[in-house]
Amino acid sequence: MNIDYYNKQFRGIPPEEIISWALHLSKKRIVTTSFGKYSAVLLSMFQRIDPTIAVLWCDTGYNLPETYEHAKYLTNRLNLNLKTYVPQETRAFTEHRLGFPSADQPEHQEFSEIVKLEPFRRALSEHQPDIWFTNIRIRQTALRSSKDILSQSKEGILKVSPFYYWTDEDLDAYLEDYDLPKNSTYFDPVKALETRECGIHLQ
Repeated sequence: MNIDYYNKQFRGIPPEEIISWALHLSKKRIVTTSFGKYSAVLLSMFQRIDPTIAVLWCDTGYNLPETYEHAKYLTNRLNLNLKTYVPQETRAFTEHRLGFPSADQPEHQEFSEIVKLEPFRRALSEHQPDIWFTNIRIRQTALRSSKDILSQSKEGILKVSPFYYWTDEDLDAYLEDYDLPKNSTYFDPVKALETRECGIHLQ
């Protein structure tokens, strides 16, 4: 597939059309979510287009109470086919060994591996997707700004980010139009900062 060609064609195309196009490529597809700030946007669109798609969530165990409430609300309202993946060791044991390392500490790499990267690789191994729908956008991080609507993972999975060029204002308007909540308090212990990459999009 000529990804550059399609990325040029999809500039300015409604996300619904991009999703519908990608769904015809393979039946082996997933959506990933962190139940972050604008998670309701992509998930609600799939409720209308492909409501049975597997929604993968790697729950680090460090989410704030508001995020768990947000996840519960969206799962129920949108009837999500949610598949949750958690670390193989408990939060208490991880903190006993590593503490809660900040991004500039050497232990943070192992912390990231335990709470997010290993669960995510396990999820991909179980589902073996050809198509991976994400909600990454330009300007979020340096890495994400180097991507586009279509990109490829290291394993050759086609990543589709239908809202890639949308602004926060665009997404806020969508939430208002569909009476959907925003998770403004979302915090990712792996990213720590909004401008830092969480890790799964390095895969």
